[in-house]
Amino acid sequence: MTGSSTLAAPSALTLTSVGKSFHGERAVDDISLDLTPGEFLTMLGPSGSGKTTTLNLIAGFLSPDTGSITLDGKDITTIAPHRRGIGVVFQNYALFPHMSALQNVAFSLEMRGVRRKDAQRQAHEALELVQLAHLGKRLPKQLSGGQQQRVALARSFVFKPGLLLMDEPLGALDKRLREDMQLEIMRLGRELGCTIVSVTHDQEEALVMSDRIAIYRGGRIAQLGTAEDLYERPSNLFVADFMGEANRLEGRVDGTTFTGEGWSCRVPSSAPTGAVHLLVRPENTSVVSDGTSSAATGLSGQVIEAIYLGGTRKYVVRLSHGGRFEARTSARSGPDLTVGDAVRVQWKPEHAIVLPAEAS
Repeated sequence: MTGSSTLAAPSALTLTSVGKSFHGERAVDDISLDLTPGEFLTMLGPSGSGKTTTLNLIAGFLSPDTGSITLDGKDITTIAPHRRGIGVVFQNYALFPHMSALQNVAFSLEMRGVRRKDAQRQAHEALELVQLAHLGKRLPKQLSGGQQQRVALARSFVFKPGLLLMDEPLGALDKRLREDMQLEIMRLGRELGCTIVSVTHDQEEALVMSDRIAIYRGGRIAQLGTAEDLYERPSNLFVADFMGEANRLEGRVDGTTFTGEGWSCRVPSSAPTGAVHLLVRPENTSVVSDGTSSAATGLSGQVIEAIYLGGTRKYVVRLSHGGRFEARTSARSGPDLTVGDAVRVQWKPEHAIVLPAEAS
């Protein structure tokens, strides 16, 4: 590898029935995953759901109690972290404060036996990839949060890993910078061609960056799929609630008819029957003045909040039969309603998500 700028081929990663317990409690419970080379997988879930523990098991910072981990067909379950050839970006960046940006990146190579001259050259090339070569002599304290993040990224891929792990890599950045860095990491992933596994609790970050997302709950994967799969076709209420906002109504489905408390509507023929939860995303809901629509699907109520959000307006409606319903409409082409207006919220049958009542 010394003196070579050739990138490693992206790695294939497989976890088979991996489990880990702490003090008798299962932190990771029978996790199995298959990542194809070049894939970007995000582990998403609330604090304590097992996603960071899984990442640490892959990195080798923890050893699984059960199961195995293979990288490109090689069992790495018991191999030391520094021998796995995996790049890691930590949440706090973990830069050496007494080293310059260039030295921080080069250190990763020198620890792997690369001659200092070659390490410096490759570190400079890595900083060029993250557009920081001109700041290579600065100490971490002389860099902004976003610049420190870029140095940490450069250090993680300078030795050309086939697999890159990221633990809440953007958590310390403000919203605008976080959005910029999302695009930057996606660009680097494409240019480097490496497989990426990232941990976050930020669903928007996961939606933007991932090829697939694993939703964690209680040490298990509640659902694994593309962003569209999880958002449009959640397999249970936990995933539906976690992936964005949703209005939830309870009732029964017989055939293609949902019946709630004193009202009914049509649902897709594929909807489960019996006791169900009907969910409607706010952005899939229209709001009209009551009496101006003859649509069969919808509920009457009164606007109790009207919030202007720039490109959209958010309306919170107190339903006539009880409960609240949220809708988001275009600020430019949608209705201009005020608090106290009598309205009707409605949606297309195909936009409803119907889940069995027991699917929680």
